[in-house]
Amino acid sequence: MTTTEPHPTTAPHPPTDAAPADVAPTGAAPTGVSATGAAPTGVSATLRFFAAARTAVGRDDQRVEVPAGERPTVGRLLTEVRPVEGTSAADFRDVLLRCSFLVDGLTTRDREQLVPDGAVIDVMPPFAGG
Repeated sequence: MTTTEPHPTTAPHPPTDAAPADVAPTGAAPTGVSATGAAPTGVSATLRFFAAARTAVGRDDQRVEVPAGERPTVGRLLTEVRPVEGTSAADFRDVLLRCSFLVDGLTTRDREQLVPDGAVIDVMPPFAGG
């Protein structure tokens, strides 16, 4: 009796429920954040704004901080953004509803995603009407 070996040029397929490598995992606390999600010290991050988000906030980037003891999530950091004078906070909020984010290069739409200290968060509205 012979066994059938897989063809040497056929690579196994990854599990279909595996997240792509460029998508941020959820649930795991980043370094410096407790299992409850609260940071023992303040967490700061740089938010970089693109396209309509840049127009709505009136700047390219902003450094923001979440105080010690609070959960440093994408959503919490966004509450610290202050549009420059002459721009509309309401316009910025409207744009944020459509945005996705890159947290240190990993894609997420989850505003509850925990953020490590020193992270760079790209705020990206849909491009080309998408």
